[in-house]
Amino acid sequence: LLLLLEATLLWLGSGFHPPFYNGFYYNRIMNDKGNGQEKVVYFNGDSLVVETPKDPIYSSNGANVTLPCYYHYEREMEGKRKIRIKWSKLRDDYTKEEDVLVAIGKTTMAFGDFRGRAHLRQSGQREASLVVSDVRLRDDGKYRCEVIDGLEDGNNVVDLRLKGVVFPYQPPRGQYRLNFHEAERVCQEQGAILATFNQLFQAWTEGLDWCNAGWLADGTVQYPIRLPRKPCGGLHLAPGIRSYGPRDRHLHRFDAFCFSSTLRGEVFYLDRPDGMTLEEAKQSCQDAGAEIARVGHLYSAWKFQGLDRCDAGWLADGSVRYPIAKPRANCGPTEPGVRTFGFPSKGRFGVFCYKER
Repeated sequence: LLLLLEATLLWLGSGFHPPFYNGFYYNRIMNDKGNGQEKVVYFNGDSLVVETPKDPIYSSNGANVTLPCYYHYEREMEGKRKIRIKWSKLRDDYTKEEDVLVAIGKTTMAFGDFRGRAHLRQSGQREASLVVSDVRLRDDGKYRCEVIDGLEDGNNVVDLRLKGVVFPYQPPRGQYRLNFHEAERVCQEQGAILATFNQLFQAWTEGLDWCNAGWLADGTVQYPIRLPRKPCGGLHLAPGIRSYGPRDRHLHRFDAFCFSSTLRGEVFYLDRPDGMTLEEAKQSCQDAGAEIARVGHLYSAWKFQGLDRCDAGWLADGSVRYPIAKPRANCGPTEPGVRTFGFPSKGRFGVFCYKER
């Protein structure tokens, strides 16, 4: 053992060391000719550069959108392999990716909800842009474009944002009754999804002020305040998004912040001289070749179609609401918005119907 240790020290002291390369050392890699011979490649840094827009790409529900992605080489390398392209959707915390599409040469494959909706646009040289058709609410988010050429690998991110509206939602049984999974479900029932933090923040910049805390898509509980006041975090806090942080998705109960985008159809109002019960309202919409509108439909029509009606009407969840784009006397507060009468157990009102185009 002593002799072995002495020999090792002498070898280290002799000044002989295997060569060191400032980069990656690749060995035992099959060459492109497929003859089984080994080759050694010394790689001194990335030369494949992937470029995507720095600014967000905006789209809307039901539209088609292209996420641009191009690549080039800082130093041309010999013997390029067949290009591989991968698109994936990122979570807000970057901890997990959802496969969207992979391509090798002319062979492509889309995954999950993107099957039949996603394909590559390669109209230009060294382009790897992703085209998504029939955009859906859940498509909102960040996408990674990755290009692989043999040992070279480059990637970059595109931010896709849907034009939409965030609205707070309480179920008929009252405030703070929803765990996270129930909040997801009620938003879906209203033609919407749970809002992300970015969507809530955008709504706050546009004037949303709501003192009740609600679930967001990442499992956190937050609420937007434009006018600080004592019951909403106190007068000493500046305007902003108040956060309770992550909460137990099964045990803790709050309201929900839902997100809806532009409509594929139209919302219209029906009424009778003596009004309608909820069941009569549903039937009236069916008789008109439509369905009773959901809360998300009404908010979207108010936001994007300028729906303005000072008459209260039933919605699918049993609530009674009306949209005001141009505030005026006897139509509620001085700000635009969707007014609510809550969930009346009885009463006769008009109805808001929704019909797909």
